[in-house]
Amino acid sequence: MGVNKIINLIKTKVSLYWKCQLLGWSLVSIYWAYTVYNRDNYGVFYTLVNYMLDISIGIFLTHMYRQFVIKAKWSILPIKPLLIRLLPTIILLAVMYVILNNFKWYAYWTYVAGNNKNLLASILYWDPILLTGLRLMSIWVLAYHLYHYYQKEVITAKENAKLTLITKQAELDNLSAQLNPHFLFNSLNSIKSLVVENPNVARRAIDLLSDLLRSSLYDKDKDLIPIKNELSLVYDYIELEKMRFEERLQLKTNIDDDLNNYKIPTLSIQLLVENAIKHGIDLKVGGGVVFLKIYKQEGDIYITVENPGVINQHKSVGLGLKNLKKRLEIQYKDKAVFSLTAKENDCIVAEIVIPMHIEDEKI
Repeated sequence: MGVNKIINLIKTKVSLYWKCQLLGWSLVSIYWAYTVYNRDNYGVFYTLVNYMLDISIGIFLTHMYRQFVIKAKWSILPIKPLLIRLLPTIILLAVMYVILNNFKWYAYWTYVAGNNKNLLASILYWDPILLTGLRLMSIWVLAYHLYHYYQKEVITAKENAKLTLITKQAELDNLSAQLNPHFLFNSLNSIKSLVVENPNVARRAIDLLSDLLRSSLYDKDKDLIPIKNELSLVYDYIELEKMRFEERLQLKTNIDDDLNNYKIPTLSIQLLVENAIKHGIDLKVGGGVVFLKIYKQEGDIYITVENPGVINQHKSVGLGLKNLKKRLEIQYKDKAVFSLTAKENDCIVAEIVIPMHIEDEKI
């Protein structure tokens, strides 16, 4: 935040404070102006003088209190210690309010009206002005501290929200940083096997990998990517892998075109397809079919990747799938679901269920 912005912010807060002071005490003092004009016959001029003095007394006492609170740092105190200090302070302010108003009353009746009033008796007169002072000072002091307490809570909430956002982004960046090398490692392994067997195909594979890495590089700062862009990566990856597996690898798709522009976590489908090939197709002598299906149902987007294979119950889920699950938890606040289940006839289905947020996810 720049210096000018800070100065403008301070000016705004001061301006708000003085507006509240002037407006509040001006409204409160109208009652006393009406009283002295009708009951005590002050006349228009002295009624206005009395009105201005009432406003000045209220502002003077409360502003002095505010200065003291700022210096003593009462605004940062917890509620209980603050309340303990407020009760005697309100009583003190009310007594000072009584003294100043009684002195004002004494000055008018002695020096303007010409009545001989006793100074001590006038100043010590408390009924009903003490109750008025207690009421006014209690309202002002409590309103002042409630406002600052609310402001402190709002600032704390904003800071916590920012911290949560920063933490979330750091976790996503960390998971993405782990995912990209994982993808690169597997792709290079595929190309390595082609270099000796078929150099021309290997060159095409390198071109595909370059495109994949270029797309991955441009999208690295994006948590979400449109489904159509993710599918382009998947098709390039499948073409890359088919150079190694040839007819052993087939891809079938059933995709709802209405979902093309909805955003999903970057490299999520690619990871499921990669996992299907690595732990399914690659382990089968005759290979198999990877069936990719994307559809919507009851406000959710379903992404399923089905492939031949079995789940090894003695082996933990790989790093890529663990990271994907964690990314889904962070991105969708536990509203997304990832599952890996075994079906009949040696078939494995990996499924992601993502809530559809039209305003957030569709471009």
